[in-house]
Order: sequence, then C-alpha cells, then structure tokens
Amino acid sequence: MQAGSTLHDDAKRVEQALARLLCAEDDGETELIAAMRYATLQGGKRTRALLCMAAGALADTPVHMLDDVGAAIEMMHACTLVHDDLPAMDDDVLRRGLPTVHVKFGEATAILVGDALQAHAFLTLASLDAPGDNRIALVRELAQAVSAEGAAGGQAMDLSLVGKHVELDRIVAMHRRKTGALVRASVRMGALCAIAEDAAHAALYCALDRYSACLGLALQVIDDILDATADTATLGKTPGKDAAAQKPTCASIMGLEAAHQFALGLLSDAGEAIAPLGPRGERLAQMLQRAKAYLFKQAPCA
Repeated sequence: MQAGSTLHDDAKRVEQALARLLCAEDDGETELIAAMRYATLQGGKRTRALLCMAAGALADTPVHMLDDVGAAIEMMHACTLVHDDLPAMDDDVLRRGLPTVHVKFGEATAILVGDALQAHAFLTLASLDAPGDNRIALVRELAQAVSAEGAAGGQAMDLSLVGKHVELDRIVAMHRRKTGALVRASVRMGALCAIAEDAAHAALYCALDRYSACLGLALQVIDDILDATADTATLGKTPGKDAAAQKPTCASIMGLEAAHQFALGLLSDAGEAIAPLGPRGERLAQMLQRAKAYLFKQAPCA
C-alpha cells in the first residue's frame, strides 16, 4: 500500500482501475460496453474493494496489483447487482439514484452485462502480474464466492423465502451466502495477493474469516434497517422493497432496535477478531468504524 494513503485515495484508485479495464469501445451495433461501464462507474461505496486493499496492507502487496484485484471484485459485485435488480429477481428500477441497467438498456442487455462483467473479473485476475499460484488462488476464491455455495445460492434462498415465516437462523444463513460470501472473498483475496494460506498463516486466515463473517452479516443487517427506515435519496434505490415483496429480513424478524444492536454486536466481534493483528490490522479496523458511522448516521435507533 502507498504510505499515507487513505480510504478515499484507495477508492479513487479503484475507480481509475475500473475505467482503464473497461475502456474498450462498442462496435457501433451494440451498447454492451457502455452498459457495463454504466453498471460499474456510477458511484458506490466500493466497500469490497476497500476490504481487499485493507487486507492487502497486512503485507507489502504491490499497489497496482491490489488496484486490479479490487476492480475485479467490484466488477463481480456489479454483476450481482445488475442481475438482482432484474424483474425476475428483486425487480428494482433504481440503483445508486439512477435507473437500473435493465431500465436504461433493456433486460436482454442487462443479462449480458452481468455475464460479461463476471467474465471480465476473471480475465482481470488471470492477467495479473503475479505468480501463477497466486492467480489461481484468487480466481478460485472469487468463483467460490459467487457459486451455488455463495451469492448465487444465497439469491436462490432469498427467492425461496418470499412470503414465508422463517426462523432467524435461516435468514442469517441466506445472508452469509448472498452478501457475506463476496465480503469474505474480498478480505481473503487481499491477503492472498501476498500471503499463502498455509499452516504458517493459519491463525491469520482464521482471524480474517471471523472478521469477514461478522462484518458481512453486519453490512446486510444495516441494509435491512435502511430499507425499512431510509428514503430514496439516502438509499439510492427504492425503499421499503423488502416489506412490499414480503421478504423476511433480520429487521422484520427482530425489530429495528434489536437489529440495530445486533449489527453493533457483530461489528464489535469483528474488531475482536483482528485485535491480535495489532497495527497491521489498522485498515481493517477503519472499515469497521466506517460501517458503524454509516449505521449511526443513516439509521439512528434509540
């Protein structure tokens, strides 16, 4: 990492990497590239890329490598959002305050945008200036995060629970796959850029996995709270979608105040997980403070 860089600096570099990696021009007959850039370059908190960079700060990982890995993660995240917004999925017309991709470009193009962004994410990782073993580990990690055991399986679970009365543990299990798997991969991929997952580093990866499991779930609980309490300007998407679609969430099952305390507890547990890392984990700790500040700013609860 660059000495003295901030989270804002890191996010800016990811934006630049995304613009560079998605710079090809359309052939004049389609809008695919334009739609891919629209899906990825219209803002966002870049939480997953920043988590990757924060974990990369644990070692002397080359900055240019973290930039591209972070960009690949954001491409994959954008892919999941484009597909989630489709009428057959969550059916939303707004994302980051703008028309969703299928609204602006049509459903067929939106499906292709998701497919192409996924492919470009893997192409980016495969093309890294890094040893083959590192590239394989990164590709495997990202693929697992969006597989049937990860985001795709979590989305399927989410759809299957609509209109049903379910226990909290089933909601948590769904969130750990739909949202948490990519958060976990983001943290692990930052470390995998320079630190092998072997017996010598078992304690480190155990700490990172606990950290990411707690943070990933906390981020989703915060999102559930905001969906129930925030307005369109705050969310950048349609509020109240979960309740309107009869989707059970942590907030609807626990109640807003309990969900708020649950999120705070998860963030505290994540902090405990990385405490043994000392100063090396400073960037990871900053991400927890960022999430906590967002929770209190956007969703205060007595």
